[in-house]
Amino acid sequence: MTTTPPAGPAAPLVRLGIRVRRERAEEALAALLPLLGAGAEETEPAAGEVEYALYAPLGELPSAEQVRALAGDALLGLRRSDVPAGWERRWHAHLRPVEVAAAGRRLRIRPPWLPASADDGAPELTIDPGLSFGAGGHATTRLCLALLLGLEPAGGLSDWGAGSGVLALAAARLGWRPVSAVELDPAALAAIRANAAANAAAVTVERVDLAAAEPPWAPAVCANLTLELHLAIAARLTRPPELLIAAGMLSARADEVGGAYARHGLRETARGHDEGWAALLLERP
Repeated sequence: MTTTPPAGPAAPLVRLGIRVRRERAEEALAALLPLLGAGAEETEPAAGEVEYALYAPLGELPSAEQVRALAGDALLGLRRSDVPAGWERRWHAHLRPVEVAAAGRRLRIRPPWLPASADDGAPELTIDPGLSFGAGGHATTRLCLALLLGLEPAGGLSDWGAGSGVLALAAARLGWRPVSAVELDPAALAAIRANAAANAAAVTVERVDLAAAEPPWAPAVCANLTLELHLAIAARLTRPPELLIAAGMLSARADEVGGAYARHGLRETARGHDEGWAALLLERP
């Protein structure tokens, strides 16, 4: 998933610590999953407290109102602090291998510094996210992968807002041809190229500002984006794909995304939910 940051050097990371009551920590974590995904850092800064932390550029951090709405009275407070230079990869320590299974198929994803899984025939990708979003563990990525596994490859596919390239590389491994990965952030573009080379995958990388420009057309598209980007793209789309996997929105907002693309003749044929997030499979009749 991408939030299309402005062009230029990657924005510095900020650490947001969400402090909750220790006796209600599990309850709070479950409520906060739409914000924390699969990569929260957990510490106990003081007696009776648990802190869940996420790292993101300032403009991508959730607002205090969003956190309070989810955590309720389990919340004790928020702490925001700058992340010193060189700490950008600290969150990598929390990454674990991911396996997604659907329609009788499996796909594994792991960071390259972890050992390979047992060779049991399941295809495996190695993904170094660098400074970008996307190591396969977030619910939105897993949902997209599950929908991809349920499809028979049928021509070209474009990954709009590719992050580190997980979905584009997965599509290439599953047999889609040709595959393109669309991103704006220079750090993400570099990560996609490096991951494509590491996995011997034929993926074309395209630099596009999805917030301002028409995305490149392909018969099939994966779009793991924010709700706002989905609505903006749908509002100006002139040539819709034949098939679209749309993800990145909370389950409660999935109908808005489906309705926005329905104006282009795309109809929902499948839907998945995970940790409060949703993904839609939309197809033209």
